[in-house]
Amino acid sequence: MDPSLILQNLVSPPVLFFFLGVTAVLVGSDLEIPAPIPKLFSLYLLLAIGFKGGLELQHSGLGGQVLPTIAAAMAMSLLVPLYSYLVLKTRLDGFNAAAIAATYGSISAVTFITAESFLETQNLPFDGFMVAALALMESPAIIVGLLLVKLAAPSQQAEGPKMGWSSVLRESFLNSSVFLLVGSLAIGLLVAAFSPASIDKMLPFTDKLFYGALSFFLLDMGIVAAQRIRDLRQAGAFLIGFSVLMPLFNALVGTLIARGLGLGPGNALLFVVLCASASYIAVPAAMRMTVPQANPSLYISTALGVTFPFNIIVGIPIYMAMIKALLPTAG
Repeated sequence: MDPSLILQNLVSPPVLFFFLGVTAVLVGSDLEIPAPIPKLFSLYLLLAIGFKGGLELQHSGLGGQVLPTIAAAMAMSLLVPLYSYLVLKTRLDGFNAAAIAATYGSISAVTFITAESFLETQNLPFDGFMVAALALMESPAIIVGLLLVKLAAPSQQAEGPKMGWSSVLRESFLNSSVFLLVGSLAIGLLVAAFSPASIDKMLPFTDKLFYGALSFFLLDMGIVAAQRIRDLRQAGAFLIGFSVLMPLFNALVGTLIARGLGLGPGNALLFVVLCASASYIAVPAAMRMTVPQANPSLYISTALGVTFPFNIIVGIPIYMAMIKALLPTAG
């Protein structure tokens, strides 16, 4: 692997601001971001990436690699929780194994956005239709995780609160991140098709502010991730190892799928990042509501305290090296 890829990623402003947030906690600084602001920036990033993805999807259409790539992404969001569960069940009870498996079958939108920024620094093109895959990978993982709870621990489930499937489906498809991503994607499609003159009016908001907003959001994520470090002691060595090795394995599987799909290096990296990331917002919220028997410290601390920083600091360059080694078009 080219060490310069890691170095370039480490010195990008968003990653440096993430380090600044981590450092603030480790040295005992009183730096904190007031609670409503990170939520606002999160919604902004989702809106901007969804809108730009809709514009690109209108441009590219649904032919060629678009539908097969989206189908492959959704298949991974169904498969990853299943084999993750088999690994986790060797050391954990059914509730915790299912909750963590669902977390790793889903995606991290901020990791995806960071990968887009990485590609821009490398001058590698990518297509907006990958945002459609991002939007559609969250819900299947939640549903599979809850089915695993229902099927794998029926006697234990009977003792706990009953799962209301209307609530499950509502949380899976109407949680804020999925709803805003899909809605923004649809708006981008409509604007590109029927009001292209108004695209330029949105650019200062969706494009010019984007990099700064990502840096600010990652500053807050650094603070939150560092605060989760103490929870990792409860997770133990097995889960810490899982939270690094499972993304690497998923990245390898994703790279092989990208090769089979014939994706270019840029789209391949985004596809691999979707396969290798873990949700720390939507899935934990769903698990807390529907699987209270699972310990939130386990599935949140592994996804946010280990996998997220691993991916944005060294994971993305490692995945790019995988792609260059295994994709004929990336050589």
